[in-house]
Amino acid sequence: MDISSRLWRSAAGRKVMQTSLHPATAHIRAKGSASALAGRSSCALCSGPTETSASGLFDTRFGIPGSFEVGRCLHCGLEQMSPKPSAHKLKNLYEHYYNFSGEHGTLYTRLREGFFSSRLYRGWIRLDGDISFHTRRGIGRLLDIGCNEGRTLKNYKRNGFQAEGTELNETAAAVARAAGFTVFTGPLENFTPAGSYDVAVLSNVLEHAVDPQAMLQSVGRLLKADGQVWISCPNSQSRLRSIFGRFWINWHVPFHITYFSPSTLRRLLEESGFVCLEIRHITPALWAASSIIARLFAQPGKPTKQLRNPLLIFGLVSACRVFFFPFFYWINRVGQGDCLIVVAAKAD
Repeated sequence: MDISSRLWRSAAGRKVMQTSLHPATAHIRAKGSASALAGRSSCALCSGPTETSASGLFDTRFGIPGSFEVGRCLHCGLEQMSPKPSAHKLKNLYEHYYNFSGEHGTLYTRLREGFFSSRLYRGWIRLDGDISFHTRRGIGRLLDIGCNEGRTLKNYKRNGFQAEGTELNETAAAVARAAGFTVFTGPLENFTPAGSYDVAVLSNVLEHAVDPQAMLQSVGRLLKADGQVWISCPNSQSRLRSIFGRFWINWHVPFHITYFSPSTLRRLLEESGFVCLEIRHITPALWAASSIIARLFAQPGKPTKQLRNPLLIFGLVSACRVFFFPFFYWINRVGQGDCLIVVAAKAD
C-alpha cells in the first residue's frame, strides 16, 4: 500500500479514538523508573470539569514508555494531558530526551545546521509557512523563550533584533552562549533581565507549559508597555489530528501539556493581560510528513528513528508540499490547519 493510501485510510482516526476511549492512568518512565503524576485536575482556564477526549496515546518520537490520555473541559473546550506531570519531572525528561541532548557531528545535524543557515531555508518558509517567525524583521530587544542551542537566535539577529533567550536545558544554553548570545536558564518567573523587551517569542513552547497562564503573565512582566508576544502552537482542531488519530505528531506526549483551539488560546491571552491582534493557520509540510512517518513506523516504547532520516524526511516533505498543497490551503482557510500563528499585544 502506498503512503497516500495509508494517509487517507487513516481518515477515520478520530472515530476510532472516540469509540476506544477508556479510563487510563498515565505513567512516564525516564531511565527505566516510573514517575509520579498528579491526579486529574479541573480545567486550567475556567476550572470546569473535564472528560477524556483521547486515550491510548504514546510517545511517537523518543519512545518514552507509558500510555497517556487527554481531557477536554466540558465548559470551555480546553484540552490538557491528564494527569499533568510535575515541572521537576518535565525538566528531567527534557534533559534526557529532548531538544539538544548532545548529538553533534552526525549527517542529520550537519544537514540541519546547513539548511537552517541557508537562503534555501528562508525561501522555503516563505512558501511553506513561517511557524517560527524567522522572516519577521524589526529592531529592538527580542526574547526567544525556549531557544534551544540558539539556531533561532541567529535568525532573529540577522533580521535586526537584539536577540536573547531562555532555555531550561543547560547543555543547549551553553552552546547558545558559546555563539555569543545571552541565555537565561531557569524558570521564567525567576528571570529578571536588565531591561524590558519589545517582543517575546513562544514558538512551539506554550503547549509545553504546566501552567500556560502563569507563563503568559511572566511574559507580560518582561515586555514593554507596547510589547508583543508571538506564539505558534499546534491547533487542537486540526484536520490532521482527525486523520492520523493517536499517530498525530502533535500529541507529542508527555511533553505537550495543553492543546489549544483558536477560541481557548484567545481567551487565555485575554485573561493573562493581552489583546489578540492576529490568528492565522499554517500546515507545515514537515508536520504532515512527520505524522505520516509516525503512522507508518511508530511503536510504543521505541524511538522512531525514521524521523531523523534526512533522505526520508526530505522526500516526504517535498511530496507533501507538492501533492497536498490544495488540501493544506483548504484546511488553513476553514480553520483546521495544523499550526496556530498568533500575535498579541499587552493590554492597556
